[in-house]
Amino acid sequence: MTTIKQYCLALDLKDNPELIAEYEKYHRHVWPEIIESIKDSGIKKLDIYRTGNRLFMIMETGEDFSFEKKAAADTANPKVQEWEELMWKFQQALPGSKPGEKWSLMKKIFSLEEA
Repeated sequence: MTTIKQYCLALDLKDNPELIAEYEKYHRHVWPEIIESIKDSGIKKLDIYRTGNRLFMIMETGEDFSFEKKAAADTANPKVQEWEELMWKFQQALPGSKPGEKWSLMKKIFSLEEA
């Protein structure tokens, strides 16, 4: 039986309605190379939600997924780097983020299944 891991991450968009609309437009037509890189990294499911200018990402991965391997593959992929540079036009780090950190991994504090 394969174990599925779940990660939740957060990021803010610049608080500008035009930029937010453009960001959402890009995400209705994500470049095929980006979709491929996500799948190749071991991510099985990825959803992004928005409230105001705050984004919330839920990822489900296989056991073999690691953020370190994903980051290394992304760094070596020019198309991913192009996408990330373009997306940074719309994004801003959460308060308290480390320099260069985009998406911040969230800490799970409650689970109904574990209650």
